[in-house]
Amino acid sequence: MLEVRNLTRIYRMGSVQVAALNNVSFTVPEGYVVCVTGRSGSGKSTMLRQLGLLDYPTSGQIYFNGQEVTRLSGSARARLRLAYLGYVFQEFALLYELTALENVFLPGMMLGKRGVDYKKRAKELLEVVGLGTRCNHRPRELSGGEQQRVAIARALINQPRILFADEPCANLDTVSSQVVMETIVRLNRELNLTVVFVSHEPSDVKYATAHLELSDGRLVFNSLDREV
Repeated sequence: MLEVRNLTRIYRMGSVQVAALNNVSFTVPEGYVVCVTGRSGSGKSTMLRQLGLLDYPTSGQIYFNGQEVTRLSGSARARLRLAYLGYVFQEFALLYELTALENVFLPGMMLGKRGVDYKKRAKELLEVVGLGTRCNHRPRELSGGEQQRVAIARALINQPRILFADEPCANLDTVSSQVVMETIVRLNRELNLTVVFVSHEPSDVKYATAHLELSDGRLVFNSLDREV
């Protein structure tokens, strides 16, 4: 499903070079839930941005289903993200003038699907994440946990093969965090959705089938290696 080879991302700040990612390699089989942990500044979010094709690496390759996608053009990356990848941001990234339903079906519009189709699927997805009665509420009328579940539904509107989530519970209380993580795990099970999520909470590993740990941009633990 997902293969990463020698991924490196170096940021240059004047004469200083910082290796946010340093020669990271791993493979994620289809249907897995992978938790990526590490201290602040370890490279977790940088890596997820590379996997989600939101940034270009300095070197290395990323493969989806055997296709090398690292150096695709900006437009090709956008098409691949819309059709193949789902991404959940730490800060929800909802449009506050739109309803929950409108936020969810917006990517369906961008892919050019028929209105009746993407609106129907958006309603179904809000039901799936437990927000069927909140379709017409705007983000300011929803709790943080509800907003994140809207963001998850939005990430699934185009039926992606893989879902990336960048610290989806970072801004949530304990109860909301549990609901969000249980929602992600349930979607993995019911849709055979491959998931890679970043967490600052080591205890969130319990929701995953595999665990990666980063430290100073290097991969220091990979439970997937033990399964080969």
